[in-house]
Amino acid sequence: MVTIIFLVCFGVLTYIYIGYPVLIWLLATFCSRTIHKGSVSPQRQCSVVIAAYHEGPVLLSKVESILNSSGLSSVREIVIGFDGPQDENDVSPEKIEAISRFRSTQLMREGSPCQVPEVRVFVFPERRGKAQVLNDLVPLTRGEILIMMDARQMIHAAAIGELLANFADEIVGVVSGELVFRNLNEESDVGVVQEGVGFYWRYEKFIRRCEGRYRSVPGATGALYGIRRRLFQPIPGGTLLDDVAIPMQAVMQGCRCIFEPAAEVFDVPSLTSGQESLRKRRTIAGVVQLMRLYPRWLLPWRNPIWFEFVSHKVLRLVSPILLVGLFLSNLWLLDHLVFELFFVFQSLFYLAALAGLVAQKKGWSAQCLGVPLMFVALNLTTALAIFDAARNRFNASWK
Repeated sequence: MVTIIFLVCFGVLTYIYIGYPVLIWLLATFCSRTIHKGSVSPQRQCSVVIAAYHEGPVLLSKVESILNSSGLSSVREIVIGFDGPQDENDVSPEKIEAISRFRSTQLMREGSPCQVPEVRVFVFPERRGKAQVLNDLVPLTRGEILIMMDARQMIHAAAIGELLANFADEIVGVVSGELVFRNLNEESDVGVVQEGVGFYWRYEKFIRRCEGRYRSVPGATGALYGIRRRLFQPIPGGTLLDDVAIPMQAVMQGCRCIFEPAAEVFDVPSLTSGQESLRKRRTIAGVVQLMRLYPRWLLPWRNPIWFEFVSHKVLRLVSPILLVGLFLSNLWLLDHLVFELFFVFQSLFYLAALAGLVAQKKGWSAQCLGVPLMFVALNLTTALAIFDAARNRFNASWK
């Protein structure tokens, strides 16, 4: 019986972290579905949508980065919604809206024919969370394509154009951009946690790229993705993962959600395991919440990408239980040489994670310990997130 427990835990864990990535790569390689891209439309049919909360001056830089995009001719408007009253650190709506007027005047003086999109800012009186802000902003937009962005991350100049090119294919309903991590100080050494986060994100992007080539990605990069306006459906106000709920609703309507690696948006990785754990804890709790909100997604005859959704999103929730079962059953089976060697491997792996934690605390550069530290921290975070979900500790507001 103990041997069966060991084999089941080992088999499912192997499938989650190795088997599924290999399988989805094979499907993407031999059963890929080509996307027919087209040139960026000059009809200005795109609306950029940003939900913000006390973003400060960074929002001005964000709007500037959008106005410097090569695909600006297709952007009709930039619609920004503040989740609750502003504070003294926020930039006034008037100052944000004035950016487009200033740019338009500047281009007229230079004799440029390019039209500058209108910037419209809405301040909602109460803080209700990003999902509700998006529900209220989308009906106020006028573009056929919605480009969803977060306020903090800057976008590559070609990002909007690269996203929009995919919408020439009518089967495409959602296009996800690629989040690229960059160090604030390029000359400094990459820390243990940054190395672990970087490896994990490269692993995630590989899976998403393969899923998009095969059928659809079960979610998008919240910092940058596009969706056809007709496919948008309001989501429950307390939804944590709007960047999964909104794209999945489009997929449920028969469209594809794909990954566009050329549409880059830039961010800085977490500096400590505590920061990354806090972010992932909210994300994982959000997956559990989605299973409650949309139980039909768990039914293979209702969800057209059930295989991807369950393999990528759901099975990882049981990973902490499987790891505990694997360790304890292995401990019980130490009377065989193979199990003894595997127990030594497990012990060394967890010791490496502990050493990575110590290196992070001491500020040592030990990049080789980043992966074990990230793996163990991610699974501990998953366990805590499930505990949050069991107690209904869902907080839709973000900081």
